[in-house]
Amino acid sequence: MIESAPTFAKQDNLKFFRTLNSRVNNYFKENNLSRTGNWKLHVKTIVMFSIFLTPYFIILAMDLPLWSYLLMSILIGIGMAGIGMNVMHDGNHGAYSSKSWVNKFMGGTIYVLAGNVYNWQVQHNVLHHTYTNILGHDEDLEAGRILRFSKEAKWYKHHKFQQYYSIFLYGLLTFNWAITTDFIQMKRYLKRNLSYGDFKKPVVRWTTLIITKIIYFSIWLVIPMGLGISWWKVLLGFLVMHYTAGVILSVVFQLAHVVNETDNPIPNENGEVENTWAIHQLYTTANFAPKNWLVNYYTGGLNHQIEHHIFPNISHVHYNKIAEFVKETAKECNLPYYEFKTTRAALYSHYTHLRDLGRQPQLS
Repeated sequence: MIESAPTFAKQDNLKFFRTLNSRVNNYFKENNLSRTGNWKLHVKTIVMFSIFLTPYFIILAMDLPLWSYLLMSILIGIGMAGIGMNVMHDGNHGAYSSKSWVNKFMGGTIYVLAGNVYNWQVQHNVLHHTYTNILGHDEDLEAGRILRFSKEAKWYKHHKFQQYYSIFLYGLLTFNWAITTDFIQMKRYLKRNLSYGDFKKPVVRWTTLIITKIIYFSIWLVIPMGLGISWWKVLLGFLVMHYTAGVILSVVFQLAHVVNETDNPIPNENGEVENTWAIHQLYTTANFAPKNWLVNYYTGGLNHQIEHHIFPNISHVHYNKIAEFVKETAKECNLPYYEFKTTRAALYSHYTHLRDLGRQPQLS
């Protein structure tokens, strides 16, 4: 990661964000609505936790044949991803509730995904949301040498095949959180004194990380084995659960930022980005399947990434309405508004983008 952070243009001659923000503020004021979650989000929280917990207790209570056991593991993974996108995400953005303690509690559900609140808030809230799609600053674009997500990233011969093998790596996302990523990130973030909100002492961060890992592996590995489930069955179910959640979460992110349409802006020699922060989000983010009820519901509005990136502190239950204002204002200012009508179209764009990045080592 590059140490010196880029800066964004301060002058918005188009008055894009000022106009948009005024329209959004008027909408909430005129309709007497809170920007945070409502009863719909509360019901959804129950739904997602039910999908997540019910199969787990069935596994503990019943001697299931292998196919049923694996099916339950897949359902747990679907529930994991659902909690992450709908509950944890809003909580860690302070958008779940008007009460800070509720947001902290809901944000803490990332431990369900084997993640860590501190690491996630730094990587997502600070780095990704601030420096979206800027290589060297947005860690969501970092995949080592294995995958190439932008033209600015170094090209290797094996990238020629990345559109084929990428999906197998996507499934390792939350599994890596559980095993290695959290420890590596915490060491790096604490060394750089990065934080989101209050900066706690390193010993507190490390203690929290270690204790939560012990609890996590006790729940998912020790308890099932202790109740008589074969060790190989437990490990297989653990991998299937994480692979399911990892594929879902990774793909949802990729469809929003790593597609043919979105840009990877390069700061100039002075570290300055051409556009203001809000306009930068329009160039680097895309929506998909905005009219699909199931996609809207399950992804927690993350298919409305444009709205989320411009208004990260507004709950996703409002994105459908806010999208009307964003699209209208972008059109008036002659700015892009990237949107795929279907998930299939977004997937096609993502994988053709991976193919092209794998075939073209030079910058274009």
